[in-house]
Amino acid sequence: MTSDGTVDLRTLSDLATPWCVRVAATLGVAEHIDAGTTAVGALAAACGCDADSLKAVLDHLAGRGVFERDGSGGYALNDAARRLLDPAFRLFLDLDGVGGRFAGAWASLLEAVRTGRCTYDRVFGLPFWEDLDAHPAIAASFDALMGREGHGTPDADVLADGDWSAVRTVVDVGGGTGALLAELLRAHPTLRATLVDLPRTVARSHAVFESAGVQERVTVRGQSFFDPLPAGADLYVLKAVLNDWPDAEATAILRRCADAARPAGRVVIVGGVTPEGARGGGISPDMLVARGIGGPRRTVERLDELAEAAGLSVHAHRQGAGDRISIECRPRTDVSPQHMEDEA
Repeated sequence: MTSDGTVDLRTLSDLATPWCVRVAATLGVAEHIDAGTTAVGALAAACGCDADSLKAVLDHLAGRGVFERDGSGGYALNDAARRLLDPAFRLFLDLDGVGGRFAGAWASLLEAVRTGRCTYDRVFGLPFWEDLDAHPAIAASFDALMGREGHGTPDADVLADGDWSAVRTVVDVGGGTGALLAELLRAHPTLRATLVDLPRTVARSHAVFESAGVQERVTVRGQSFFDPLPAGADLYVLKAVLNDWPDAEATAILRRCADAARPAGRVVIVGGVTPEGARGGGISPDMLVARGIGGPRRTVERLDELAEAAGLSVHAHRQGAGDRISIECRPRTDVSPQHMEDEA
């Protein structure tokens, strides 16, 4: 907004600033300044780049309130620039990692709007998950962004009623490198667990479990969650998984959980739910281009419908910190797994 309350379309249309921020983050400029390197020539040498080009980027950012000129021809950190020292923020902005994929995919937004389809593959040659499989370094940065480094220590309070007395075994479905599962095991010393995610991802979980001191109580399964899941656990957790997938795929994942949880297990959906009163049910621009998957924003009511279609009965909802919503389900006893497959 301008001083008179009108929208400054020129500022909103600016592409230079977001790209300059990402270049500065990728080069580690803030870290070098924080360590005492402030002159542009020395900064360029430390960053491995051209001094004149780096100066153009930093002058532009200083003019936008990110970094300050220090009066001697060098640069200093201000509050805005200090945010670039945050490892989580760096992961999201790093053009050499998955941040570069998220940023570059926006070039396909016009085609995404014209066609209504996800267009990530038009920019990078492969759909999102296949692209990660083909580029291990990008996949590693994505796993870091989704894990503790990018999202902090997960909240282990996932049950709607908070009662863990009947839970002896838990399966974290699509649990990444195990950050949430490690916290669950630390919080509940008698619990045993299984982590399910793609082989390249669970291979990076061992350090997470060892650091938490829980490696003796966890098993890892490198597989797709579209395949049959380890059966017979007391609890199956889906944290921020379903929001990556359209309805058909989300229902298929829930169906796998329902089948594995029968007859007496529970399934808990954590996060990825639009709070009551917020807009839901649509696909945001970043879902169209940045992930190439097309999972919509879903209301609680819509997720309840998907759960019922997958053979689950919704038992409870809980709204926790930060509007995070948990939905607790039980396998329906009036349908068989084969019946659900036939309906699908």
